[in-house]
Amino acid sequence: MSTSTAELDGDHLLSESEYRERLRELPPSAKLVAKVLESDAPLSQGQLAEESLLPDRTVRYALNRLEDADLVGSRYSFKDARKQVYYLNT
Repeated sequence: MSTSTAELDGDHLLSESEYRERLRELPPSAKLVAKVLESDAPLSQGQLAEESLLPDRTVRYALNRLEDADLVGSRYSFKDARKQVYYLNT
């Protein structure tokens, strides 16, 4: 990961090693989704599925795990307000 911190718990920032430790505990699908987001964010769930070659259901599971670990955030897309896009909290 090219950044040195990840934003977690409000104002608390994690070091790169702490960020990697949280990511290490997640399943491989979540690690892959995080890697895709690292190189090309923000992306919608469908775009993540296309880029990662994972099924939609697996991407949804990975995003939920990343959100539970406060490693990913989401917002509504500027192009299509019906969709959410995801990005890493770094």
